[in-house]
Amino acid sequence: MTQSATPRTAVPTPVQLMDQLARAAAGYYRHFAAVAAERGLTLMQGKMLSLLREPRPMRTLADLLACDASNVTGIVDRLQARGLVRREVDPADRRIKNVMLTEEGEETVRLIRAELMSNLTTLEQLSDEERQGFQNLLSRVFPEPTD
Repeated sequence: MTQSATPRTAVPTPVQLMDQLARAAAGYYRHFAAVAAERGLTLMQGKMLSLLREPRPMRTLADLLACDASNVTGIVDRLQARGLVRREVDPADRRIKNVMLTEEGEETVRLIRAELMSNLTTLEQLSDEERQGFQNLLSRVFPEPTD
């Protein structure tokens, strides 16, 4: 009597996980860029808006976007000209300029997120436990930077 073995999925190597993550990130940012472009924004402008859940110093934005501070100045200038962000002096240190969303910027971010979520419906199909586990794994692999 022969038993049919249930095929086992091979445990992915760290390199395979890295490659899969890179493909997922590339797909996400292709979609993000397309959604941002529908609103007349570049990928970097859209990414900056999405980082402004709270006022952030220009230096922090440069670090989060992994770009030079002079690039951030140009991005902020263009977003400010469109009425999506504003700069304010940090009350604790007048040398620091914080960037924050305007009401129009908040609405733009809300629309971008809604469009992104419309293509990521599988996240909503995960159970509470699966979402918590996914968040925990992401936090372990990519800890949040501290300001």
